[in-house]
Amino acid sequence: MKSRLVRCMASIASLGLAVALGGGCAAFRQSVETVDVDKAKPMDAKYDYSDLRNMSDEMAVELLKADIIQKPTIPPVVAIFSIENRTTIHIDTQAMTDSMRRKLMASGKLKFVNTARRDDLMKEQAYQARNASQESRVAISKQLGAKYMLTGSMVEMTKRSGREVRVSSKEEIYYQLTVELTDLETGIVEVAPQLERARKASKPIIGW
Repeated sequence: MKSRLVRCMASIASLGLAVALGGGCAAFRQSVETVDVDKAKPMDAKYDYSDLRNMSDEMAVELLKADIIQKPTIPPVVAIFSIENRTTIHIDTQAMTDSMRRKLMASGKLKFVNTARRDDLMKEQAYQARNASQESRVAISKQLGAKYMLTGSMVEMTKRSGREVRVSSKEEIYYQLTVELTDLETGIVEVAPQLERARKASKPIIGW
């Protein structure tokens, strides 16, 4: 009787193993799905792509409120320079200014010179001056000078739970984005809006 019970249990175990190896292997395969970026939730307290989208759009809205942008009948020309990353993580500040520029351009209130491609512009103009037909080549010294320079900085402050007996660790990170529009003729900072973000996350100290 005992040997029959052992054989029965062994058969059940073998059947379970076969099911796990046959159909259950999907648990070990890579899973891929499309994520709705408008509904995605942060995985931790750190800056992520939702912050890139939201902070860029909100900063563009704040800049558009300024009188120096709203009042002129002719859209002023802006040169975008870098936003300084003063955080402890990698932040693609170029992507941030690209997103801001997209929304600002869509408003029709500002125009932008392509500072990132100036060398390419000069090379193409030089090529056309040497090789293109007179009627098709672009005119030299016709580029528009910028009225304003856009710069900025991103800073962070991190607060973590202290050392004590606990089942989870907590982290809170604060981000502050400052963007400045500086008059290139006078050097005066005309607009300097700021945005703030704070996010808290907790995770179990013991777990998978």
